[in-house]
Amino acid sequence: MSTALEARPTPATTKAERWAHLRRTSPGRLQMRLAALVVLGVLTGLLAGLAAAETKSGTGDLGERAQPLLVQAEAIYEGLADADTTAAQAFLAGGLEPAALTDRYNEKIAKATTALTEAARLAPADSEASKAIHEIANGVARYTALVATARADNRQGLPVGSSYLSAASTLNRETLLPQAQSLFTIAQQQVQDGYRNAKSWWWVTFFALSLLALAGALLLTQRYLSRSTHRTFNVPLVAATVVTVLLALGSLGLLRSQQFHLADAEDAGSTPIAQLAEARILALQERGDEALTLALHGSSDEPEKRWVAADPQLSAALGNEFLPDGTGAAYAAYRQAHQQIRKLDAQDGNYDGAVALAVGTATTGKFEQVTDDIGTALEQRKVKFTEEIEAAGTGLTALLILGPLAALVICGLAYAGIRTRLEEYR
Repeated sequence: MSTALEARPTPATTKAERWAHLRRTSPGRLQMRLAALVVLGVLTGLLAGLAAAETKSGTGDLGERAQPLLVQAEAIYEGLADADTTAAQAFLAGGLEPAALTDRYNEKIAKATTALTEAARLAPADSEASKAIHEIANGVARYTALVATARADNRQGLPVGSSYLSAASTLNRETLLPQAQSLFTIAQQQVQDGYRNAKSWWWVTFFALSLLALAGALLLTQRYLSRSTHRTFNVPLVAATVVTVLLALGSLGLLRSQQFHLADAEDAGSTPIAQLAEARILALQERGDEALTLALHGSSDEPEKRWVAADPQLSAALGNEFLPDGTGAAYAAYRQAHQQIRKLDAQDGNYDGAVALAVGTATTGKFEQVTDDIGTALEQRKVKFTEEIEAAGTGLTALLILGPLAALVICGLAYAGIRTRLEEYR
């Protein structure tokens, strides 16, 4: 009995013999080719769906979350920086603050808090961005309380008001604005990650390779049939090849178009948005340092040192190609006004004249032309980014649905073409 058991073929041997038998017979070779075509067709359909899903998801996240978070981070910084500058200017006026400056301060604080709320919605829970937003929100409450105290003391002519204003400004500059800058940096990184996710190079590459493999297998199968059956064309296999070529041209064309639009969104949208936002941040820092220098009555020259350090950086940033031509000239005029302010205060001892020039309409108008030009350019770049992202997503939903369907059609045509030949052996 043991001898009979030993002679019985093992499952592995049986399977190997079956594969060997298939390779030796014409019907067997056709069955193997059919199996290969079906596997490649299913794989191509799966990869078409995955490539479309990943690129669509990445593009949507970039346009709906990552880039909007960057915009809100800049709005938080701009609101806090401008509020600090306005509070210092209002303080310089002494007594009851001008209504225009009070309204501007309230507007900027409201802008920052609204942007914080929107950013909190966009930031994933427990992320670095979410933590930064929470810290900023807590700090804004302390900041506004200090400013309110400084303003109340200033109305009563109490010198301690400048100490509260300095404390508020220190909190803003050393805590809130660095946190806002950190949030801006995090958002910039998420935008860059968003571009990589939207392109989905790995899935697109695998999809392209599967299309090449499927087209090659179809051509080799038709060549084999032509030689073995002496028939020039197998109509279902020719149709399958045509569908494969159309799928390749259509899907890769859509994906290539997406890459072009993503590149335009980056080059003419998100990159200049970040550059312009940084330019506006520098400008607001300068204006705030100018007012703070006067508010401190010469007790510290650190704000003026920061102004001087930021000047060449801002001058270079205002060379951005998307800014109006007159922006650089407007900043040069503001720089001259600032130098005159410093001369009146530090050299001539004319503090009141320096304050009047700093908060006056002439200097304010020159500075606001710079920030208004930056703001206009920012809005234009945001529109451009949105347009390109929408264009980048066009057709990806169709590929997500039609890609797998086309692959199933190819599998069906391959089966029909080879089944006809297999029936001839029966």
